[in-house]
Amino acid sequence: MFRQTKALLPKLRSLRLHGQQSAWRLKSTSAERALQYRAGQKIHGFTVREVAPVPDLFLTAVKLTHDRTGAQYLHAARDDSNNLFSVLLRTTPMDSTGVPHILEHTVLCGSEKYPCRDPFFKMLNRSLSTFMNAFTASDYTMYPFSTQNGKDFQNLLSVYLDAVFFPCLREQDFCQEGWRLENEEPTDPSSPLVFKGVVFNEMKGVFSDNERVYAQHLQNKLYPDHTYSVVSGGEPLVIPDLTWEQLKQFHATHYHPSNARFFTYGDLPLEQHLQQIEEEALSRFQRIEPNTEVPPQPHWSSPREDHVTCSPDALAPDPARQNSLCVSYLLGDITDTFEGFTVSLLSELMISGPNSPFYKALIEPKIGSDFSSVVGYDGSTKEASFSIGLQGMAEEDTERVKQIISQTMDHIIQNGFEEERIEALLHKIEIQMKHQSTNFGLSLASYIASAWNHDGDPVQLLQISGSVAKFKQALVDNPRFLQDKVKHYFKENTHRLTLSMSPDEAYLEKQAKAEEEKLQRKIQALSDSDRKEIHEKGLELLAAQSETQDVSCLPALKMSDIEPKINPTTVQMGSAGGVPVQFCEQPTNGLVYFRAMCSLNTLPEDLRLYVPLFCSVITRMGSGDLDYRQQAQQMELRTGGMSVSPQVVPDSTQLDMYEQGVLLFSSCLERNVPHMFQLWSDIFNSPRFEDEERLRVLVMRAAQELANGISYSGHMYAMTRAGRHLTPAGDLQETFGGMEQVKFMKRIAETSDLTQVIRTLPRIKKHLLNPDNMRCAVNTTPQKLSDTATQLESFIQDVAGNRKQRKPVRANILERPLDPLDESGPSRKLICEQNFQPCQMKTFFQMPFPVNFVSEIIRTVPFTHEDYASLSVLARMMTAKYLHGEIREKGGAYGGGARMGGGGLFTFYSYRDPNSVQTLSAFRKGVDWAKSGPFTQQDIDEAKLSIFSAVDAPVAPADKGSGRFLSGTTDEMKQSHRERLFAVSHQNLVDVAERYLSPGQRTCGVSILGPENETIKKDPSWIVK
Repeated sequence: MFRQTKALLPKLRSLRLHGQQSAWRLKSTSAERALQYRAGQKIHGFTVREVAPVPDLFLTAVKLTHDRTGAQYLHAARDDSNNLFSVLLRTTPMDSTGVPHILEHTVLCGSEKYPCRDPFFKMLNRSLSTFMNAFTASDYTMYPFSTQNGKDFQNLLSVYLDAVFFPCLREQDFCQEGWRLENEEPTDPSSPLVFKGVVFNEMKGVFSDNERVYAQHLQNKLYPDHTYSVVSGGEPLVIPDLTWEQLKQFHATHYHPSNARFFTYGDLPLEQHLQQIEEEALSRFQRIEPNTEVPPQPHWSSPREDHVTCSPDALAPDPARQNSLCVSYLLGDITDTFEGFTVSLLSELMISGPNSPFYKALIEPKIGSDFSSVVGYDGSTKEASFSIGLQGMAEEDTERVKQIISQTMDHIIQNGFEEERIEALLHKIEIQMKHQSTNFGLSLASYIASAWNHDGDPVQLLQISGSVAKFKQALVDNPRFLQDKVKHYFKENTHRLTLSMSPDEAYLEKQAKAEEEKLQRKIQALSDSDRKEIHEKGLELLAAQSETQDVSCLPALKMSDIEPKINPTTVQMGSAGGVPVQFCEQPTNGLVYFRAMCSLNTLPEDLRLYVPLFCSVITRMGSGDLDYRQQAQQMELRTGGMSVSPQVVPDSTQLDMYEQGVLLFSSCLERNVPHMFQLWSDIFNSPRFEDEERLRVLVMRAAQELANGISYSGHMYAMTRAGRHLTPAGDLQETFGGMEQVKFMKRIAETSDLTQVIRTLPRIKKHLLNPDNMRCAVNTTPQKLSDTATQLESFIQDVAGNRKQRKPVRANILERPLDPLDESGPSRKLICEQNFQPCQMKTFFQMPFPVNFVSEIIRTVPFTHEDYASLSVLARMMTAKYLHGEIREKGGAYGGGARMGGGGLFTFYSYRDPNSVQTLSAFRKGVDWAKSGPFTQQDIDEAKLSIFSAVDAPVAPADKGSGRFLSGTTDEMKQSHRERLFAVSHQNLVDVAERYLSPGQRTCGVSILGPENETIKKDPSWIVK
């Protein structure tokens, strides 16, 4: 997977905590046990260098080096059962062939101990991993996995070590994953020769996104002298210059323990990891000098300007304004931890939220639709950078924007920042350090990766409160501390690049032409014997892709390794001011989490399209005595964020029933509960909608965000549209989150007069923010529960004026008790459309992408139906045993498969796919394959393992009980589903394939987003958008 890293608030946004105690108490925890190691101690070929307690994060860091190879190692011991391993290699390519990225794919295609094809994808179904992947960044490649099962950890570690250090690197795998010349129809030697390959298509997909095109150019041009001047993921037109020999050479020089950094995290013992890594990998190596260092970028003596082009975006909020402009500054070395911390905080102060100087100067005058795609501090390269600019602007505003950026820097140097904003930012860090997430190990691995990769100190990076204290002291010692930094890094810095980008109508045509010319040059150089060899190799690859693999060499867990019973989650039902409340006591580490579900049942149908817009602006327009700036400031100072989002919750027992509403969500430190509820009270009682200028800014940004998201999430849009006519819930999901919503927001963004929208918002508000059709949920510590309940009670009293019994728009409302044991208690009110007629529909959206996103969806059965478990297992098995081979290996798509969805929809999909109609036929052949039942008990068990790894994925304290709160799924229902999963048999799978997925039996919807398609245009059964 190609990853363009962007360090946020020093990547802390994804740093979430899992610590159970609110104080650092030394019990016999993993962190305490690790404190017993001593510097200088020898363990399994490693020497301990440093042992550092990190109380803020409830962990102990142990730093080691491997004696013989010099490999670096960091272990974070912590009471978290979701253990993680990662190995990071510094990979510094000097061309854009994508060699590190293609290598990352190819090492996972078989190794010395595990020579079967594709052990990586095979292990997804033989393990209970909570995460498995690999990333190629600009200057490193990282291989992480996590799991909660000790035996599984050893299995995965064995496969990962063998893949990274002893891969087969077969030519055939290089051709499949990287690139190859092959007949369009491999079996027909007279069919034209074309480029194929997974990475080749993946990168064509990546660069169909203008934001990625811009970000890549910006990095290449700001650092023109070394590895950052090339595309590590691969430039599609350069990928075909890479040879198999070069790939093997790159592995030999870069994939060596002397160039590696190992990281482990969690509650499993360190010795065991060290012993396995030493025995299975490191003992076979001697130290080398890897010579992979990245030298500093020579500083320019004067600023530079450059210009690039991109493809026009038909969905842009304003088609006449599609230019981007951004100024990027080269900063200091990221291994200086405190300096990096300071500049990243400075970046937040400069650009984040409506109170920041650049928001006021660039966003509010509506010169562009949003900040440029690259904005703020980026610490993912050896020397960091800061960028500021706009997208969605007119060409004639170029000089004006440059001037504003320069003037805003002057303004900051003169006036500095308000103390309250600095306080709000430090409050944000405090919350992020307390909030606990389930993938904390992965967040840590990503957070330390870039600096450690360049020999920075990873332990120092973890000691965040030390940096905070130093930062506060620096402000005391020098009140102009931040202004001096702005002057040094931005005003007086001559190493800065101004990069503009404009759309070119012929962009895609030029790209296609360049690819065609490249292809023709390759073809013209071929002799007849070369062509014959290409055909033969194509047939050999096809044969290899089609043969059944012997995977007996791979380790696997057994069904007996899975717990038969779920871990129950205890909730208490109560009420506050007549509103039902679900309380869930959890070790939340001093935070309180609040949710409220407000029903949409009384909302007039003509207002439904506006609901997502309402949700995105209701917490950002100001309320009560606060204008939107003051409101944003108070939210930052007092909460961990406040949001409202549309919800469509399909019923778990009937396909044509669903609940519709909006979900309010917020969190805060225990001391701020009254403030958080006061902010919600103001939003309920006196939201401000009248500021048209503010609304226009929010509308433009929302429309721009939606338009930008399609090339990345095209498969989600294809799935949402395909399911539209199959269930009533599917129809509403398309309204709220599908292409229909994208087009609606574009229309609103193009409206010159927003008064009609301003009149609509209060109408929606009185239906939605009504305590009469609301229920709440609170997750907090046992000590804080009664206090929070009291505060919630007074919040409900505060907003009682909004309570009104309104008539539902539809007559067919069905009530379900919130507590299954209390039939007479409060209930959820679901819409039941018993006369709903599902219909078949095929929709094609022509998009400016060179790849397709394909989806076909079949209406099947709801969650509690006895066949739901069988369909879930079947989807997982079809993906692993059939569709992966057809769609990715043979078809060259980046991804594809089948999944069973909670709303009773059986979904086929593909992602960044060079094919369209052929993929639909692969879906149908997959059904024929399933009906013929060519799978073994081992295949079925693997599919079940894969499902259990998702069913049993860890749940954060903030989210415990939320499934029950939102959709009424009780522990008893989950346990029944679990038992049905265990019981699924071979016969069940063949039966459900026959009964639900056969052409005669099914009702299905199809949707494709992709480039112009003659076949589809000529077929009258398609609706072309």
